[in-house]
Amino acid sequence: MVSLERMAGVLDTTPGEVRAIGLSMGLPPHRTPPPEYLERGYISIIRRNWHLLPYEQLLELLGWDAEQLTFTLREDDFLWVKLGSLKPACPVLRYVEPNETVLRRCEEIKAIVGPHFSEEFARPSAPRFDFIRDLSVPTRDVAPATPSSQKIRFLYSYCGVFGDPLLHPELDPYPEGLLQRLSSLGVNGVWLHVVLRQLAPSEVFPELGADHEQRIASLRRLVDRAKKYGVDVYLYMNEPRAMEGTFFKGREHLRGVQEGDHFALCTSTPEVRQWLRESLTYVFKQVPGLGGVFTITASENFTNCYSHNRTAAGCPRCSKRSGPEVIAEVNRTIAEAVWAGSPSAKVIVWDWGWPDGTDAGWGKPDWASQIIAALPENVYLMCVSEWGKPITRGGVSSGVGEYSLSSVGPGPRALRHWDLAQKRGLKTLAKVQANCSWELSAVPYLPVMDLVAQHFHNLAETDIDGLMLSWSVGGYPSPNLALAKCLQSEPVPSVKQALTEVARSRYGIEAVPDVLAAWSRFSTAFAEYPFHGGFVYNGPMQCGPANLLFAEPTGYRATMVGFPYDDLERWRAIYPAEILAGQFEKIARGWDEGLTILRRTQSAQRAESDTLRTDLGLAEAAGLHFRSTANQIRFIMARDALLAGSLRGAERDAQVETARRALQEEIQTAKRLFTLTQVDSRIGFEASNHYYYLPLDLVEKVINCRHLLDGWPAPVTK
Repeated sequence: MVSLERMAGVLDTTPGEVRAIGLSMGLPPHRTPPPEYLERGYISIIRRNWHLLPYEQLLELLGWDAEQLTFTLREDDFLWVKLGSLKPACPVLRYVEPNETVLRRCEEIKAIVGPHFSEEFARPSAPRFDFIRDLSVPTRDVAPATPSSQKIRFLYSYCGVFGDPLLHPELDPYPEGLLQRLSSLGVNGVWLHVVLRQLAPSEVFPELGADHEQRIASLRRLVDRAKKYGVDVYLYMNEPRAMEGTFFKGREHLRGVQEGDHFALCTSTPEVRQWLRESLTYVFKQVPGLGGVFTITASENFTNCYSHNRTAAGCPRCSKRSGPEVIAEVNRTIAEAVWAGSPSAKVIVWDWGWPDGTDAGWGKPDWASQIIAALPENVYLMCVSEWGKPITRGGVSSGVGEYSLSSVGPGPRALRHWDLAQKRGLKTLAKVQANCSWELSAVPYLPVMDLVAQHFHNLAETDIDGLMLSWSVGGYPSPNLALAKCLQSEPVPSVKQALTEVARSRYGIEAVPDVLAAWSRFSTAFAEYPFHGGFVYNGPMQCGPANLLFAEPTGYRATMVGFPYDDLERWRAIYPAEILAGQFEKIARGWDEGLTILRRTQSAQRAESDTLRTDLGLAEAAGLHFRSTANQIRFIMARDALLAGSLRGAERDAQVETARRALQEEIQTAKRLFTLTQVDSRIGFEASNHYYYLPLDLVEKVINCRHLLDGWPAPVTK
């Protein structure tokens, strides 16, 4: 991810010594990484060194100052939370001359790496972020779609940097080829994460707005380029962002609820609403072609006094007002500000985080109905489609929150809120995940096409006015989006007709029967996914085979799509560990059935073989993640049973055998995934997390498993 020179500088040695370390372990020769590795992969660099380098050396490795890292940790989509809300204490890391023990261990590692990977190292491989080059160039055979209706269909970029992309034009979140492909798939809107204090000057808070001219110019260029493809740009408004305590010196009357060392900018004060209003109006006047905004006002970043707090305790103003009153006022202020700058812009109000009075939603009391009743006219109300859908997986009953492809919506929460909004004359949107979700986000899309098609067919039968097709995860131009487009056409085709049409157009008429059969197997298997909000955020699925295994518990708590560690207790959420493992084994078996059909189809097909081959690679990568998740659960269960010390004889032998079998299977999954990542740079990537793993992490996993097999647990007794 970084150059030999930069690593050597951090380690206080020479590039030659760093190169020698790698070669001594049998690793491939170092290749100087392009600048985009640091520009677009900084989260991967931070995550990979979080347990290795102290804070000061991490800054040196990144080439950042403390202010930039602080901003990134706080504002780059919960990065601090994803890292565990703590920085492990690490000693300064320096190079020392290797002694005989170190040299011997390097030779041992080389003896593992060589037989498993030397042939793979010799083959050409795709650099990370290679997919961006493909998405940057428009193709001749893809034309923008002619809008068939005014319904909104918007999503996030597959390759957008979440933090502050407008300050760095070279990090274009929506290159030409991506806009063209999305437009051809019926997408007519894209969204962008922004921090409002960076976009506008302020008379109320004159210290805000540094470099806003450059950001506004970048935004204006993006809006103009997107318009060429019939695509509008929407801004994500999670405002006003809380500020550090020092900001309020002399402004104590604006200080709201406290959270850590930050305080809410209290929206019950006229000055804060004035700043919010003037800043947004400025942006929409400066960039008149903006499509609009969507808001989150009761969650995500710490914003108004009720955003993270049901009582607004600590705020002398908001604690005397109701939550619905404050949240409706924030949305009203944003809407009026947007329309003052651009009367035709759309304001989408998302009900995410609003208590709805139900156990399946955001709990009690029922704020949602009160907020909906108080929203301004002409806004859209957006709801997560599948929220509240009851499910039973592995005999365990629960309900869906969000981010679920395995559960087909719409659910009761969305239906109720849409009904309330429509009775007021408001327009409505469904938020879905068309491509992938936190159930598995390390591939650009999951081929669970029957589930996707059924969801969009169900939504086509409702009276909604548009779709948000992805959060930060899942914005790739894919066959899933082609299904969404097909099922939003008039007249609405049947599910089978839509599936057949997408299969035919993508793979050719001869492949259709087998492709439909494979999609059916994938969908049936994925419907067994043991969904729970705690699991999808904390489980090991995103890292898959790259997640290391340990002979003893690490003691670390799994973090939100960051570090799963070995925290099985947190992974399993409401599911007994045995059932959790069993469900992933069911998914893996069913997935293998689908892969078998696709491989047969590939060998028989000539036309469209490149598309089928790459789609097969992505599907196989997903299956390896599912298989690895089951392996990891089985290993940890066996390890912990052995460490308890109470097993004897055949019972102990059975657990030893389970642990060793899981390790051996993990070696095979890591090796196969390494091969797939070498040829497809999309595998392991997600926009707001960058690369969960790199190919060499899978090499490390093989070394890790071999180390455990050679030294622990003890062999099975005869």
